[in-house]
Amino acid sequence: MYDQLKNMDAREIELPETVFIRDIESRVFQGIAFQCLAKIEGIGLLEGNLFDSLLGRELERVKGIHVEQDQKKQSVDIRVEINVLYGVSIPEKAEEVQMCLAEEISRWTGLHVASVHVIFKELIPPQGAADPAADSSSSKEFEEAF
Repeated sequence: MYDQLKNMDAREIELPETVFIRDIESRVFQGIAFQCLAKIEGIGLLEGNLFDSLLGRELERVKGIHVEQDQKKQSVDIRVEINVLYGVSIPEKAEEVQMCLAEEISRWTGLHVASVHVIFKELIPPQGAADPAADSSSSKEFEEAF
């Protein structure tokens, strides 16, 4: 019985007829993730420009950030797909992204971050490096993603 009372919110005792529910839409998590990723150097989003997404120009769909909430456990699983700049240590960058996302999402939503899955999709060539096999449209996509 003590375990049941331990998990009970104090407001449930003070206001027994009131049900407290908090829903957070995926777009809120995506916005937090964008803010976090904007602070990290050496990575880029899959498509579009980070600033366009932050300014709301790409309202209908956010590519590369996927969120699954578990209401019973009050937790969230995050999966981000990003591009990485050539020469950047992938294990170190993955840890930096994971720590930033876990801390920011926990701080702003109050939810436990159960997992942060980082997928590196593309390699961004260093500035000034020309790849003869790549056409101009793919270079432009890399530049926009970074």
